[in-house]
Amino acid sequence: MARMGRPVAEVTLTDDERETLVRWSRRATSAQALAQRCRIVLGCAEGKSNQQVAAELGIWPQTVGKWRRRFLESRLDGLADEPRPGAPRKISDEEVEAVVVATLERTPKDATHWSRASMAAESGLSKSTVGRIWRTFGLKPHQVDTFKLSNDPQFIDKVRDVVGLYLDPPEKALVLCVDEKSQIQALDRSAPVLPMMPGMPERRTHDYVRHGITTLFAALDVATGEVISSIHRRHRAAEFKKFLAKLDKQVPAGLDVHLICDNYGTHKAPAVRKWLEAHPRFHMHFTPTYSSWLNQVERWFGLLTDKRIRRGVHRNLQALERDIRAWIAQWNDDPKPFIWTKDADEILQRLATYLDRIPGAGH
Repeated sequence: MARMGRPVAEVTLTDDERETLVRWSRRATSAQALAQRCRIVLGCAEGKSNQQVAAELGIWPQTVGKWRRRFLESRLDGLADEPRPGAPRKISDEEVEAVVVATLERTPKDATHWSRASMAAESGLSKSTVGRIWRTFGLKPHQVDTFKLSNDPQFIDKVRDVVGLYLDPPEKALVLCVDEKSQIQALDRSAPVLPMMPGMPERRTHDYVRHGITTLFAALDVATGEVISSIHRRHRAAEFKKFLAKLDKQVPAGLDVHLICDNYGTHKAPAVRKWLEAHPRFHMHFTPTYSSWLNQVERWFGLLTDKRIRRGVHRNLQALERDIRAWIAQWNDDPKPFIWTKDADEILQRLATYLDRIPGAGH
């Protein structure tokens, strides 16, 4: 059957063009916008439709169509950004390229990263011009992010297992994301907090007094967003087993219980395994190592921290625990589930694309 729809212009590459596109797409110092455009053209050259390339790269089909057309019109030169309307630029392309290359490939002699002032002194351009160039290419030398790659040999299987529970939960079962938020400190400032006033933010002393720590055990119902919780002063297998017993009492007897947990030793202790054997309706599902982002209760812990704990002032542990319980009760009055949208294949494909950008990650 003939393919319906608007015909798509075929992209044919010379050997030199293909080599250049591959190099630009994999080069660690390439601007990511240019690298993505190269991957678009390479995908089109494989005979894929705009929709197929868009699905693989996680972008809109219209974007693929734009860069397919631009490449066919101007070849490699077409992958650069079009000139903006307005007054003619006073900065040459060579000067812009020199700033971008220096930012990506070198560091100043007296620092670990560039500032606008140091790049201005290096390039002879003004600090505002350097700032505009960086914004245009999405370069932020002053920022750094951290990441951790999972070394779990069962990473793919665990991702498929957990994401499968989110997107297609079993019938007559409850899926709970379970974890502990340990080392929650009851902190009191060394002087009273000064309230916010017009033109002045809330002010507090930089130092504080510690009044002990507590641990929150929580189970987030994936379907409803409701949270079952328990607070203990210690964080051991014994406390986790007590929390499991609480879940067993609160979850209706006719339902299986699927628990999504991380790999903390408490969750695999002999006492816990023995309890699970005696309660066969409970099923444990472990996230891969270093993959807490896969457990939805971690996102809920983030909300609790932002809204109640981080700026809270507590003169004793009892006050802290009261605040936590009150916030959870308010949450459960109007719970909001987190909507998981990506399937396992999309997550694994995105991870593979990310690893392609890391030199030596595939070895």
